[in-house]
Amino acid sequence: MQMREQAAVPPSELPLRPQDEAECRRCEVHCDKVVYPGACLERNCPFLYSFEECGHTYVGCMQRVYDAHIDFDLLRAAESGRSGFGALRATGPPLPLCRAEVEPCYESRLEELGCVNPEFHELPVGEPSFRVIARIAS
Repeated sequence: MQMREQAAVPPSELPLRPQDEAECRRCEVHCDKVVYPGACLERNCPFLYSFEECGHTYVGCMQRVYDAHIDFDLLRAAESGRSGFGALRATGPPLPLCRAEVEPCYESRLEELGCVNPEFHELPVGEPSFRVIARIAS
């Protein structure tokens, strides 16, 4: 029986806007963006929709920031508790009004040089993260 060697997987190129991705798998630490649907209620998000089915009201996100339909009564009940409803894995880039965080897994695998994709951790704040203060004329 001969052993087959697996071909080395070439490192993937960094995308143009890594902060718009929902997950990062560029190193051994796996990071996901998560959002808190309870904040949608609290902030009166205009992209929160609802529908009724089988006698229950369900809510979801029109922008597909998360891809779940949540029982509205259960969401409200959980949000009134001490720990709240909790987070859902983001399936799309969070909007500036979303309460979003980056959740790393396997943090013990972090290399000496740190994160290879630090831009992924930038969350939208509604404005650019830099400001032009001077222009040089040629």
